[in-house]
Amino acid sequence: MTSDILIIGGGVAGLTAAAELSAHASVTLLEAEPQLAYHASGRSAAMFLEGYGNDTVRALNTASADHHLHADGGVLTPRAMMLLGPPDSEEAFIREAAAFGLTRIPTEEARARFPILDPVASPFAALREDAHDIDTDLLVQNARRRALANGTTIRTGQKVQAISGPGPWRVTTGDAEYTATTLVNAAGAWADEIAARAGLPRIGLTPLRRSMARIPLPDGLDPATWPFVDVVGEAWYAKPDAGMLIVSPGEEDPSDPMDAWADDMVIAEGLARFEAQVTMAVTRVQSTWAGLRTFAPDRTLVIGRDPVCADFVWLAGQGGYGFQTAPAAAALTRALVNGTPSDLPAPVVAALSPGRFR
Repeated sequence: MTSDILIIGGGVAGLTAAAELSAHASVTLLEAEPQLAYHASGRSAAMFLEGYGNDTVRALNTASADHHLHADGGVLTPRAMMLLGPPDSEEAFIREAAAFGLTRIPTEEARARFPILDPVASPFAALREDAHDIDTDLLVQNARRRALANGTTIRTGQKVQAISGPGPWRVTTGDAEYTATTLVNAAGAWADEIAARAGLPRIGLTPLRRSMARIPLPDGLDPATWPFVDVVGEAWYAKPDAGMLIVSPGEEDPSDPMDAWADDMVIAEGLARFEAQVTMAVTRVQSTWAGLRTFAPDRTLVIGRDPVCADFVWLAGQGGYGFQTAPAAAALTRALVNGTPSDLPAPVVAALSPGRFR
């Protein structure tokens, strides 16, 4: 099968890029798993926090906000963000609250918003009202629908076995060969491996495992309006989900690219930290899961043409910011592939370029 552009990776990055690129060229998207958005994209905490990440990531967040709010009817629902600090964390709490753009609130107000809060164990609290839940499934489906409407060919169950090229690129899977002029590497935790198979230097991407647990609440508590709650140093964070809470230990444990699973000991340690700052005991865990957040060495996304081979385009290193930044990242990918100006400031584009590692 031949197309102008071949995208490897069917997560949110690859799908949103396909939706953008297919308006101007023929696009084929390959996903190794039997379904789209299976790995990191299917295991997100699903929050839009504009102040999350470094300055470059925040620029992408801001550039993505309008799309998240309005495109295809929007995918955001308001949910406040609250930061908590234990008694010995005041300096770090002040720094993190300022970085997130949060306003300090009295402990009594914090407990009214998050009724299971232990005010003695969490004397510091700050709040921001204009955070949002992201309907991640709707965002993925909107991108898929747009890509298909533009003529994109999507193939699942296509694990890449060999890559040769360029001029053109030839990508072989178990049962097919695909050719294209431009190859977009949106392979998530496998992005460095894809580059190596293409004969190009690795960036030095590191997949880091992040676990989640879904826990029931005591009878009579409805968390629907509770905020997303983070703790200084990301010791844990929690979010309402289907009448329960999902709680993450906030770990970043290096991993090989793989179908990640939660470590029971890590979950137990994270829930112990959670219990130390709330008034409830965790008596049951309904389910656990984990995903891989893949970071470049500077924890900034990698978007752009490879400096060794301009027909190889990186769209990788999303870390924990993939859904937040997806619209702006896809738009930048389209601009770079088409050779048109980006709406992002030039310093931001430069900070994202894979050339910074060469």
